[in-house]
Amino acid sequence: MKTNLNTKTEITFEDFKTEVLNDYKLAVTSRECSLLGRREVLTGKAKFGIFGDGKEIPQIAWAKAFENGDFRSGYYRDQTFMMAIGELTIEQFFAGLYANTDINEEPMSAGRQMGGHFATHSLDEQGNWKNLTEQKNSSADISPTAGQMPRLLGLAQASRIYRQVEGIDTTNFSRSGNEIAWGTIGNASTSEGLFFETINAAGVLQVPMVISIWDDHYGISVHARHQTTKENISEILKGFQRDEDQKGYEIFRVDGWNYPELMDTYQRAAQISRKEHVPVMIHVQELTQPQGHSTSGSHERYKDSDRLNWEAEYDCNVQMRKWIVSNNIATDEELLVLERAIKREVRAAKKDAWLAFINPIVAESKQAIRLLDELATTSPNGVFIKKLISELEAIDEPLRKDILSAARKSLRYVVSETSSAKGAVQNWINNYIANIQPKYSSHLYSESQHRALNQTEVLPTYNEQAEEVDGRLVLRENFDAIFSKYPESLIFGEDAGYIGDVNQGLEGLQEKYGELRVSDTGIREATIIGQGIGMAMRGLRPIAEIQYLDYIMYALQIMSDDLATVQYRTKGRQKAPLIVRTRGHRLEGIWHSGSQMGGVLNLVRGIHVLVPRNMTKAAGFYNTLLASDEPALVVECLNGYRLKEKLPNNIGEFKTPIGVVETIRKGDDITLVSYGSTLRLVEQAAKELQAVGIDAEIIDVQSLLPFDLNHDIVKSITKTNRVMVIDEDVKGGASAYILDQILNEQNAFEYLDSKPKTLAAQPHRPAYGTDGDYFSKPSVEDIFEAIYDVMHELNPADFPKLR
Repeated sequence: MKTNLNTKTEITFEDFKTEVLNDYKLAVTSRECSLLGRREVLTGKAKFGIFGDGKEIPQIAWAKAFENGDFRSGYYRDQTFMMAIGELTIEQFFAGLYANTDINEEPMSAGRQMGGHFATHSLDEQGNWKNLTEQKNSSADISPTAGQMPRLLGLAQASRIYRQVEGIDTTNFSRSGNEIAWGTIGNASTSEGLFFETINAAGVLQVPMVISIWDDHYGISVHARHQTTKENISEILKGFQRDEDQKGYEIFRVDGWNYPELMDTYQRAAQISRKEHVPVMIHVQELTQPQGHSTSGSHERYKDSDRLNWEAEYDCNVQMRKWIVSNNIATDEELLVLERAIKREVRAAKKDAWLAFINPIVAESKQAIRLLDELATTSPNGVFIKKLISELEAIDEPLRKDILSAARKSLRYVVSETSSAKGAVQNWINNYIANIQPKYSSHLYSESQHRALNQTEVLPTYNEQAEEVDGRLVLRENFDAIFSKYPESLIFGEDAGYIGDVNQGLEGLQEKYGELRVSDTGIREATIIGQGIGMAMRGLRPIAEIQYLDYIMYALQIMSDDLATVQYRTKGRQKAPLIVRTRGHRLEGIWHSGSQMGGVLNLVRGIHVLVPRNMTKAAGFYNTLLASDEPALVVECLNGYRLKEKLPNNIGEFKTPIGVVETIRKGDDITLVSYGSTLRLVEQAAKELQAVGIDAEIIDVQSLLPFDLNHDIVKSITKTNRVMVIDEDVKGGASAYILDQILNEQNAFEYLDSKPKTLAAQPHRPAYGTDGDYFSKPSVEDIFEAIYDVMHELNPADFPKLR
């Protein structure tokens, strides 16, 4: 069902006819899938459907211009394109609707995303890169509207890097940077800020990006007059059109039902973008959406009769059919025969997809029923178990939930019994969960040999007379070593290039490595992350710098919805090992010393979150991450760049382990847990506590995601029997997360003699000035008194109340 571009300069009419009819067959096949897919949702076999009907012909034109090595970053209406490039069969289309968890049956996401979300496999089963230049590539879709745009920018920028930066091994990733990144978006979604941010950035960077805007005049039920100024996105963006004097975009407009003009437009767009590395915008107008937005509603509710009549006439498939007949390529009768055959083919493939989905589950149900039947015959409560069996047997097409629920409920009736039948059910449940749960929960992080947790710690080493330098110089020297060791590495962000970042951690490196590897960007955090995601997906090792932790909020949606889920939503068949570098923790003022860690921790599962207490630890994290294949957020201490640290002699080689805490002070009376800049205050408080007879042990968390994999904190608590978590985040934020890990994952409550405590910031951002910090976040005195109060409760005689 793949479409082919006939590249001959002269072709016979028969060749031309064959190609046109093949394209029409593909368009009708895709439409039939949409129509039948909607019925599958309405009958309950599928839960939700969102289809590409009405966009078939322009997507076929696009597919003819799409070459091996190219990348797609689209949205959930590109099914015809995926069929046209040979990456989506009819069976796979329906397997996606049914949420088949077998990645061989449903290669887009193994049932983790709803149908319409498309991906190709960049990695083999072991997590190693495939040769991306020998296949057509689709980065895995996400649902948030316009969320695909920032990643599109990075996919395109990778071609520029591969074309212009020397020394990179491009074997699996690029052929002289000739690849185009193709994006798609609905016209309504161009109202999103992510669209405008990406369009502007691509124009500045001049990258080979072609964006198709599918314009059917509606955003769900909302007309274009409520979406776009002048109701025309290309009209209001025509200021981006390049000319002889200024760089910009090439902008095309084409009607989505005009088959020959679409073919010509996409070929011209590809030639310009591929050869000249120029971004191109194709506004595909006058499209339709025959079934409305999705299966959750009908478009007849919001479109008037005139619009519905126009859509019936200017449906792209209808118009192509008329064009075929009027140009004597085929007769109406011949097309009817073709269309009937397609209906039969789609129905048969749909049936095969359903059987492939349901048969394994039915077999699992029969196995569970057999075991439950044996249990019922041996139990005095068999009548109740028989009821569970009857309810399960009555379900002709069970879900795994139905099976497991019945089996688990059966144990409630035999809780006091002992029998081999009960043991068999217990074993079956445990084995079933062990086998089935990974189908829904695996690959949140990398499971390959390259994963970060497989990296071995390498301690920094020092000369006997090691020089004490500003912490920023440790970072700078380490980045220098990184860029020398990894030609595919690069860093970019606001002020990261010419001045070497606001804290001089990259001082002089742009001059040494060039503007493409150490780059300044505009003020656009979301697309900075998007640049990193896209380039990482194409084999580069980007470090995206967000100037301050406070500004991560602009990028958090992209980090959460896209970067954090890449491995998960592809079941390990794509990766984006992006490093996000930022700086935060304590400074002064509302906008430069916020601590959003509680929110970050809950929103970016799938990304490692690392909080080094000094620049040597931070440098070690960068070295660890670049030897692995996973994304991470590294938060450097904003007030630590000018603090003195010894300069290691194994710069670029030492590695800070991920998921490992460090005990930085031994003590017997209480375990203090903290991270980042606050640790320095905790250390000072511990010194002062020593003077009044309180011996505190201090543990640096270092890594929040993952957290203390060796359970070293509970080992400390078995000695001290008391714990306090000190954090500059608001109450209920990171401190609550840390305490939950200590109590519920490490079971520390078994060893506590005192109530576990947290000490966090006030429930507001810090007021400006030194006094603002003192009264907003935990101070040395706050820490001292909180710990002293714990000891007072234990022994009021030795530790009388302070106040």
